[in-house]
Amino acid sequence: MKRISLSFLIIIFSFSCSESDDAENQTTPPEANFYALTVGNSWVYKNYKYDDNTENYEDTGVIDSLSIVDTQDVSGHLYYKFRRLTTGNEEQITFCNSNGEHFKLLRENEGNLINEDGAIQFTNNDFDERLIVENQWGSIYETLTVGDSLITVEAGVFTSINSERYAKSPEGEPFNGLDHFYYADGVGLIYDSASFVNETTPSIIRRLDSYNIQY
Repeated sequence: MKRISLSFLIIIFSFSCSESDDAENQTTPPEANFYALTVGNSWVYKNYKYDDNTENYEDTGVIDSLSIVDTQDVSGHLYYKFRRLTTGNEEQITFCNSNGEHFKLLRENEGNLINEDGAIQFTNNDFDERLIVENQWGSIYETLTVGDSLITVEAGVFTSINSERYAKSPEGEPFNGLDHFYYADGVGLIYDSASFVNETTPSIIRRLDSYNIQY
Protein backbone atom coordinates (compact mmCIF):
# COMPACT_ATOMS: atom_id res chain seq x y z
CA MET A 1 0.00 0.00 0.00
CA LYS A 2 2.85 2.38 0.83
CA ARG A 3 3.98 2.67 -2.78
CA ILE A 4 0.59 3.22 -4.39
CA SER A 5 0.48 6.47 -6.32
CA LEU A 6 -1.93 9.14 -5.13
CA SER A 7 -1.30 11.48 -8.05
CA PHE A 8 -1.75 8.99 -10.84
CA LEU A 9 -2.81 11.91 -13.08
CA ILE A 10 0.34 13.97 -12.61
CA ILE A 11 0.83 14.30 -16.38
CA ILE A 12 1.26 18.02 -16.75
CA PHE A 13 -1.87 18.46 -18.79
CA SER A 14 -3.78 17.33 -15.74
CA PHE A 15 -2.48 19.53 -15.12
CA SER A 16 0.65 21.99 -2.45
CA CYS A 17 -2.11 27.11 1.38
CA SER A 18 -4.22 29.21 3.38
CA GLU A 19 -7.92 28.52 3.62
CA SER A 20 -11.03 30.19 5.03
CA ASP A 21 -13.75 28.22 6.80
CA ASP A 22 -16.33 30.92 6.14
CA ALA A 23 -18.53 30.05 3.17
CA GLU A 24 -19.02 33.77 2.57
CA ASN A 25 -15.36 34.02 1.55
CA GLN A 26 -15.66 31.62 -1.35
CA THR A 27 -13.78 32.68 -4.46
CA THR A 28 -15.75 34.93 -6.82
CA PRO A 29 -16.46 33.09 -10.08
CA PRO A 30 -13.51 33.81 -12.39
CA GLU A 31 -13.72 35.51 -15.74
CA ALA A 32 -13.63 33.48 -18.94
CA ASN A 33 -10.30 31.95 -19.96
CA PHE A 34 -9.25 31.25 -16.40
CA TYR A 35 -6.94 28.55 -17.77
CA ALA A 36 -5.30 30.86 -20.36
CA LEU A 37 -6.56 28.79 -23.28
CA THR A 38 -5.09 30.78 -26.16
CA VAL A 39 -3.03 29.44 -29.04
CA GLY A 40 0.59 30.52 -28.57
CA ASN A 41 0.58 30.49 -24.77
CA SER A 42 3.43 28.53 -23.19
CA TRP A 43 4.68 27.40 -19.78
CA VAL A 44 7.88 25.84 -18.45
CA TYR A 45 7.85 23.74 -15.29
CA LYS A 46 10.73 22.28 -13.25
CA ASN A 47 10.42 19.10 -11.18
CA TYR A 48 11.86 18.77 -7.68
CA LYS A 49 12.30 15.53 -5.71
CA TYR A 50 12.21 15.22 -1.92
CA ASP A 51 15.52 14.15 -0.35
CA ASP A 52 15.03 12.18 2.88
CA ASN A 53 18.56 12.99 4.03
CA THR A 54 18.43 16.78 3.64
CA GLU A 55 14.63 17.04 4.01
CA ASN A 56 14.69 19.46 1.08
CA TYR A 57 13.43 19.33 -2.49
CA GLU A 58 16.25 19.02 -5.00
CA ASP A 59 16.10 19.94 -8.69
CA THR A 60 15.75 16.73 -10.73
CA GLY A 61 16.75 18.36 -14.00
CA VAL A 62 13.43 17.25 -15.48
CA ILE A 63 11.73 20.05 -17.42
CA ASP A 64 8.19 20.07 -18.81
CA SER A 65 7.70 22.61 -21.61
CA LEU A 66 4.02 23.12 -22.42
CA SER A 67 2.45 25.12 -25.23
CA ILE A 68 -0.90 25.50 -26.98
CA VAL A 69 -0.25 24.84 -30.64
CA ASP A 70 -3.68 24.61 -32.26
CA THR A 71 -7.44 24.18 -31.82
CA GLN A 72 -9.58 21.24 -32.82
CA ASP A 73 -13.33 20.63 -33.07
CA VAL A 74 -14.48 17.47 -31.30
CA SER A 75 -18.21 16.68 -31.46
CA GLY A 76 -19.03 20.35 -31.77
CA HIS A 77 -16.78 21.48 -28.92
CA LEU A 78 -13.68 23.65 -29.40
CA TYR A 79 -10.63 22.03 -27.81
CA TYR A 80 -7.13 23.46 -27.46
CA LYS A 81 -4.27 21.26 -28.51
CA PHE A 82 -1.48 21.16 -25.93
CA ARG A 83 2.04 20.02 -26.74
CA ARG A 84 4.25 18.86 -23.87
CA LEU A 85 7.96 18.29 -24.36
CA THR A 86 9.69 16.66 -21.41
CA THR A 87 13.48 16.51 -21.15
CA GLY A 88 15.95 15.42 -18.48
CA ASN A 89 14.19 12.27 -17.31
CA GLU A 90 16.63 9.68 -18.59
CA GLU A 91 16.46 7.99 -15.16
CA GLN A 92 12.66 7.66 -15.44
CA ILE A 93 12.07 9.25 -12.05
CA THR A 94 8.79 8.18 -10.47
CA PHE A 95 6.02 10.79 -10.88
CA CYS A 96 7.99 12.76 -13.46
CA ASN A 97 6.73 12.67 -17.03
CA SER A 98 8.56 10.52 -19.56
CA ASN A 99 10.92 12.22 -21.98
CA GLY A 100 9.54 13.12 -25.38
CA GLU A 101 6.74 14.96 -27.11
CA HIS A 102 3.12 14.39 -26.10
CA PHE A 103 -0.20 15.98 -27.12
CA LYS A 104 -3.53 16.43 -25.36
CA LEU A 105 -6.84 18.21 -26.00
CA LEU A 106 -8.47 20.39 -23.33
CA ARG A 107 -11.37 22.84 -23.17
CA GLU A 108 -13.09 25.01 -20.57
CA ASN A 109 -16.77 24.70 -19.73
CA GLU A 110 -18.45 26.62 -16.88
CA GLY A 111 -15.18 26.83 -14.94
CA ASN A 112 -14.20 23.22 -15.55
CA LEU A 113 -11.09 22.14 -17.44
CA ILE A 114 -12.20 19.11 -19.46
CA ASN A 115 -10.18 16.60 -21.48
CA GLU A 116 -11.24 14.91 -24.71
CA ASP A 117 -12.75 12.00 -22.76
CA GLY A 118 -15.14 14.40 -21.04
CA ALA A 119 -13.47 14.05 -17.62
CA ILE A 120 -13.04 17.11 -15.41
CA GLN A 121 -9.36 17.73 -14.86
CA PHE A 122 -9.79 20.79 -12.61
CA THR A 123 -12.65 22.99 -11.46
CA ASN A 124 -12.47 26.57 -10.28
CA ASN A 125 -15.97 26.90 -8.80
CA ASP A 126 -17.31 23.53 -7.62
CA PHE A 127 -16.44 22.85 -3.97
CA ASP A 128 -18.04 19.40 -3.84
CA GLU A 129 -15.84 16.35 -3.39
CA ARG A 130 -15.14 14.64 -6.73
CA LEU A 131 -14.42 10.94 -7.16
CA ILE A 132 -11.36 10.53 -9.41
CA VAL A 133 -10.93 6.76 -9.46
CA GLU A 134 -12.06 3.69 -7.53
CA ASN A 135 -9.73 0.83 -6.58
CA GLN A 136 -10.01 -2.32 -4.46
CA TRP A 137 -7.72 -0.83 -1.83
CA GLY A 138 -9.62 2.48 -1.77
CA SER A 139 -10.59 5.48 -3.86
CA ILE A 140 -9.00 8.79 -4.84
CA TYR A 141 -10.90 12.04 -4.47
CA GLU A 142 -10.33 15.71 -5.16
CA THR A 143 -11.86 18.80 -3.53
CA LEU A 144 -11.50 22.49 -4.36
CA THR A 145 -10.73 24.39 -1.15
CA VAL A 146 -12.30 27.68 -0.11
CA GLY A 147 -10.26 30.88 -0.34
CA ASP A 148 -7.13 32.06 -2.15
CA SER A 149 -3.46 31.28 -1.52
CA LEU A 150 -0.35 33.28 -2.35
CA ILE A 151 2.05 30.87 -4.06
CA THR A 152 5.68 31.80 -4.70
CA VAL A 153 7.52 29.97 -7.47
CA GLU A 154 10.42 30.78 -9.77
CA ALA A 155 8.08 32.58 -12.17
CA GLY A 156 6.77 34.94 -9.47
CA VAL A 157 4.09 35.28 -6.80
CA PHE A 158 0.54 34.28 -7.76
CA THR A 159 -2.85 34.48 -6.11
CA SER A 160 -4.08 30.95 -6.64
CA ILE A 161 -6.87 28.55 -5.82
CA ASN A 162 -6.03 25.12 -4.45
CA SER A 163 -7.53 21.73 -5.21
CA GLU A 164 -6.56 18.87 -2.90
CA ARG A 165 -6.28 15.22 -3.92
CA TYR A 166 -6.35 12.41 -1.37
CA ALA A 167 -7.30 8.76 -0.92
CA LYS A 168 -9.67 6.91 1.38
CA SER A 169 -9.95 3.26 2.31
CA PRO A 170 -13.12 1.29 1.40
CA GLU A 171 -14.28 2.08 4.95
CA GLY A 172 -13.87 5.80 4.33
CA GLU A 173 -10.72 6.27 6.39
CA PRO A 174 -8.28 8.81 4.88
CA PHE A 175 -4.73 7.84 3.97
CA ASN A 176 -1.78 10.11 4.78
CA GLY A 177 -1.01 11.30 1.27
CA LEU A 178 -2.24 14.72 0.20
CA ASP A 179 -1.52 16.49 -3.09
CA HIS A 180 -2.14 20.09 -4.10
CA PHE A 181 -2.91 21.68 -7.46
CA TYR A 182 -2.65 25.48 -7.55
CA TYR A 183 -4.08 27.45 -10.46
CA ALA A 184 -4.01 31.22 -10.98
CA ASP A 185 -6.71 33.06 -12.93
CA GLY A 186 -5.53 33.83 -16.45
CA VAL A 187 -2.22 31.98 -16.00
CA GLY A 188 -3.08 28.33 -15.36
CA LEU A 189 -1.19 25.76 -13.33
CA ILE A 190 1.34 27.29 -10.93
CA TYR A 191 2.36 24.40 -8.69
CA ASP A 192 1.43 20.78 -8.09
CA SER A 193 2.66 17.78 -6.14
CA ALA A 194 2.70 14.00 -6.41
CA SER A 195 2.59 11.58 -3.48
CA PHE A 196 2.23 7.97 -2.49
CA VAL A 197 -1.08 7.43 -0.67
CA ASN A 198 0.49 6.46 2.66
CA GLU A 199 3.31 9.03 2.82
CA THR A 200 2.79 12.46 4.35
CA THR A 201 5.48 14.22 2.29
CA PRO A 202 5.01 14.57 -1.48
CA SER A 203 7.66 12.77 -3.50
CA ILE A 204 7.72 15.28 -6.36
CA ILE A 205 6.68 18.91 -6.59
CA ARG A 206 6.52 20.86 -9.84
CA ARG A 207 6.76 24.64 -10.03
CA LEU A 208 6.19 27.14 -12.81
CA ASP A 209 9.60 28.42 -13.90
CA SER A 210 8.56 30.78 -16.74
CA TYR A 211 5.60 31.48 -18.98
CA ASN A 212 4.40 33.51 -21.94
CA ILE A 213 0.70 34.43 -21.94
CA GLN A 214 -1.21 36.17 -24.72
CA TYR A 215 -4.72 37.46 -24.00
